[in-house]
Amino acid sequence: MAKNTSFSRVLDSGWTGFGFLLAHAPVTADQVKLELPPRQPGGEPVPVAIESVSAEGSKLSIKTALFNYRHGWTLTVAGDRYTRAEMDDEQVEGLERYAAKKEGEVIYRLYTPKAKGPRPLILFLHGGGNGGTDNITQLATDYGPIQFSEQYPDMFVMAPQAPQPANMVPPNMNGDFAHSDMTGKVGWYREYLAAVCDIIRGMIKDGLVDRRRVYVTGMSMGGAGTIRAMSVGADLFAAAAPVCPSMTPETYSILCGLVNAKLWISTAYVDHTIYRHKYIVDGVMALRDAGNRNVHLTLYSPEELAAYGIATDPDMSLRERFSANHATWIPTYHNEHGIMSWLTEQTL
Repeated sequence: MAKNTSFSRVLDSGWTGFGFLLAHAPVTADQVKLELPPRQPGGEPVPVAIESVSAEGSKLSIKTALFNYRHGWTLTVAGDRYTRAEMDDEQVEGLERYAAKKEGEVIYRLYTPKAKGPRPLILFLHGGGNGGTDNITQLATDYGPIQFSEQYPDMFVMAPQAPQPANMVPPNMNGDFAHSDMTGKVGWYREYLAAVCDIIRGMIKDGLVDRRRVYVTGMSMGGAGTIRAMSVGADLFAAAAPVCPSMTPETYSILCGLVNAKLWISTAYVDHTIYRHKYIVDGVMALRDAGNRNVHLTLYSPEELAAYGIATDPDMSLRERFSANHATWIPTYHNEHGIMSWLTEQTL
């Protein structure tokens, strides 16, 4: 039995914690403290309300107000300090529907529908910062893949986890476009995507997956990976829905060449990578000029984003607003404008 367990779920706002079950002697509520990192450098930690503390057999049950599970929380119980690293088991609602798998170098989670016969498959590619080897973070961090198994229970959902070295330095996406390409075997690089595609081809060969209905979607770095996957697996995917894709010289070049692909790209009117939508619009216009009538573009307005609780604080700075605007996967994966319905209706 796991010694220390955390409990969380995935909401629109992302990975959200709400409790713990610890191997700890009984304490009172005033001996328990949960804090999040300061909102500003040099600021004070942000406290999270403790709702109840009780003994459950030999364990200590702690229920809290909802909190951001992903980033740097610290739980202190009678002077004993716990972080995510001390959790032996992370219970995420819905994660149990996804089997943990590893084939070669590819780490992934797979939801398998109960329906028999060849079924469609959605390949989900996570965003930057959610790679690694835990085989949890790629599903739990953001709204989307956990919900896919509820929204499309008749389809396979595959969610691989991209390589991410512990000392990885992310690209400066507020830098210039010309130097924004990622290099090396990190993120959704071509060889890794090829291995992912080979797993799907194996599932098709085994009669599990409908070869005419394989789809790919992802956000941010995963949106760029979605565009790259349409090059790596050009014969595999019926359609793609890149969300706020990272636009670099490489992904822009690939995008402009997808003259026969079915694409629906969605992003904000502007976000923290201020040149993103310029190159997306240019790429889509180039495809339309080349005769592609199966390419679509949604630029979410401030009002559309606000309807999903995105960037609603009137006192936000422009930097904070642009950063918040990035979360366009929330409306897209809620099927805004019918984007996901369109995606899952396409065939080769």
